[in-house]
Amino acid sequence: MAADPEEPDRGPFNRVVLKLSGEALAGDDDFGIDPQRINRIASAVSTAAASGVEVAIVVGAGNIFRGVSGTASGMDRATADYMGMIATVLNALALQDQLEREGLATRVQSAIAMQEVAEPYIRRRAIRHLEKGRVVIFAAGTGNPFFTTDTTAALRALEISAQCILMAKNGVEGVLDADPRVNPDAKLIPKLSHLEAIERGLKVMDTTALSLCMDNDLPIMVFNLDDPNNIQRILDGHRVGTVVSATSKE
Repeated sequence: MAADPEEPDRGPFNRVVLKLSGEALAGDDDFGIDPQRINRIASAVSTAAASGVEVAIVVGAGNIFRGVSGTASGMDRATADYMGMIATVLNALALQDQLEREGLATRVQSAIAMQEVAEPYIRRRAIRHLEKGRVVIFAAGTGNPFFTTDTTAALRALEISAQCILMAKNGVEGVLDADPRVNPDAKLIPKLSHLEAIERGLKVMDTTALSLCMDNDLPIMVFNLDDPNNIQRILDGHRVGTVVSATSKE
């Protein structure tokens, strides 16, 4: 029997990584940061933190610069990726500012040294910040080219012993069985395994990130960020969007 979508599926999490794309910060715009969108995200994170959940955030930079786009225009791939990593710091600082307006203590940790605006990424320090109730924003990806911020989210989640990754999506309820821009009848897949997502080429995360999550049995909750209340629903244990885990069985 299918589970009631409003029935708690599992207990609350203690520590999570929220993965935000740069496009999530842009809202309906193609470029830049939408103040209303970032305000709603900060409010949702504040609510989560108030409930006692330790929250770390990994942010992308597609609203400012995408390394893949730079490569397509003839730029050296490593150079383009470094530019993208630096752009994530801009988004991290914008998030930090809004989170602190919400009254949250935050720390930005960058994988590329920028000591004037961010701490260096140090795993034990990040964990200590979380234990003290601070929100930690991981910027500059892994600090290495050829890796996406999806892989960063998987890597950081494992390093800090997070219990899951909250994968925010724009305009879709979770993982769909087809591209909704091509097939308007695309249907939501409520639960699938990491291996199925890889084999079917579903756009959950990049293959490197999915493989890392699969090898370490790290679940991914894919949900629609258009409703920021979805974050708290997931943390309360309700079924929202798509659950990607070691097995696709209920």
